Amino acid sequence: MKQKLIAFLVVMTIITTPLLAQTTPASGLTKIGYTNVDYIIGKLPESKVMQNQLEVTKAQLDKALGETYKEAQEKYEAYQKNGANMTDVIRADKEKELQNLQTRIQEMQNNAQTSLQTKQQQLLEPILTKVNNAIQEVGKESGFLYILNMDAGAGTTPIILFAASEDNNATNLILRKLGVDPDKIEAAAPAAAKPGTAAPVTAPAKTGTTPPATTPATAAPKKK
Repeated sequence: MKQKLIAFLVVMTIITTPLLAQTTPASGLTKIGYTNVDYIIGKLPESKVMQNQLEVTKAQLDKALGETYKEAQEKYEAYQKNGANMTDVIRADKEKELQNLQTRIQEMQNNAQTSLQTKQQQLLEPILTKVNNAIQEVGKESGFLYILNMDAGAGTTPIILFAASEDNNATNLILRKLGVDPDKIEAAAPAAAKPGTAAPVTAPAKTGTTPPATTPATAAPKKK
């Protein structure tokens, strides 16, 4: 759940990667900062609250799906056991009932996925706004002409492949602006997980008398 959630957050934060500060340093040099918005969001307390709420919602949706699946499974087993002794009319009626349950399960899966994505977007929006405001403030206070998001999104080539210096890494400044102590984060994280390092390049079920092969479950929303 967490990995999928983080994957979704990366894409959502691309739209909040602004060209920030409006001033150039007195020296006349262009000061370009960089950060990883996804990393920042993942370290906020609000993100943990959001994840907990999404997990509760997912559990509720999974329960409803599971109950419908159980009903379909029981009716399918009864059909297998007694089908040979049924009249043609009753058998056709039972088969239609199973097909309707199969369709209902598929619709519930689709609706649950959409519902979970919508809730995630609603919970994520104020977090994105908060992070964006912090980036804006850090950009202006530190004299950056731009602050770039080093992550271009899932399955894409990162925007920043190499950084010779950490001097323009704005991640810790942004975290502090958001009330998060980056020193505590770095002390607890392995070296590879520390922020600021440039990243390397890197069928629907058939309707019928057979119920779904696996218990339906809603998947966490993916990054768009």
